[in-house]
Amino acid sequence: MKDTIWIIVTAAVTLGIFAYLWRGGHLARFADYVRQTREELRKCTWPTFEELKGSTVVIAISIVLLGGFTVLVDFVFTLAMRQLF
Repeated sequence: MKDTIWIIVTAAVTLGIFAYLWRGGHLARFADYVRQTREELRKCTWPTFEELKGSTVVIAISIVLLGGFTVLVDFVFTLAMRQLF
């Protein structure tokens, strides 16, 4: 019995929220937003698989270089702080 009441209350709250959003025009605006987003995405030029692989390699190399630089600078500052204190 308790589960039935819980389901009814949840359904009523969900229906109430849906009615509020529909009456306020929020659902129509959301549908318009989705429609416009799909239209804009159709206008985009998507990279080829080869371009995507090249960009991925560039990003991976950049991450390794930046990580190495960060480790090096941290190591130098650590040595400098140990010498000062």
